[in-house]
Amino acid sequence: MKTKQHRELDPVVRRFIEDAGSMTQSFGVGRVLGQIYAYLYFSPEPRNLGNMQEALGISKGSASTGVRQLEQWGAVRKIWIKGDRKDYYEANDWLGRIVRNVMQDTVGSKLASYASLLDEMQEELQRNTDGDSETEFVREQIEKLRRFQQKAHKAWHSPLVRMFLK
Repeated sequence: MKTKQHRELDPVVRRFIEDAGSMTQSFGVGRVLGQIYAYLYFSPEPRNLGNMQEALGISKGSASTGVRQLEQWGAVRKIWIKGDRKDYYEANDWLGRIVRNVMQDTVGSKLASYASLLDEMQEELQRNTDGDSETEFVREQIEKLRRFQQKAHKAWHSPLVRMFLK
C-alpha cells in the first residue's frame, strides 16, 4: 500500500503542475522547473528527489538539475530530516522575490548576450566592405535592432522596473 506521500496526485494539483510547467516553458526557463516548483508548493511535507521523480515522471538527473536551479533562484530550500540522509526540499512562497530572481537571471543575461550578438554582427559587416545594397540594408536593420536593444536595456534598468522587482 502506498503512503500518502506516494499516492496519486489530486487532479486539481496535477492540473496546476502541468499548467505551471507549460507556463515556465513558454517563458523559456524549462517545463520541469515549473512542475517541480508546483509539486513542492502543493506538498504539505518536504519531498526528496525520488518523490519528485515518481510523482512527475522525470529522471533523477532532471529533478536534481531542476532543484539546483530553483534553489539558486530562492524558489525552494533544502530541509534536513532527522535520521534520513536524503536531501528534502520545500517551496518558498515569496512569489514576488522568486519572479524577480528569475527575471534578473534570465532577462538580464539575455539582454547582455543580445548586445554581444549585435556587436559581432556589426564587426562582421565592417569587414565586409562590398557596400552593395543588400549589405547596406543589413547594416540599417542591425542599427534598428541596436536602438531597440538600447531602449530595452534602459527600460530594464529603470527605477520603476527595479522597484517592481524588489
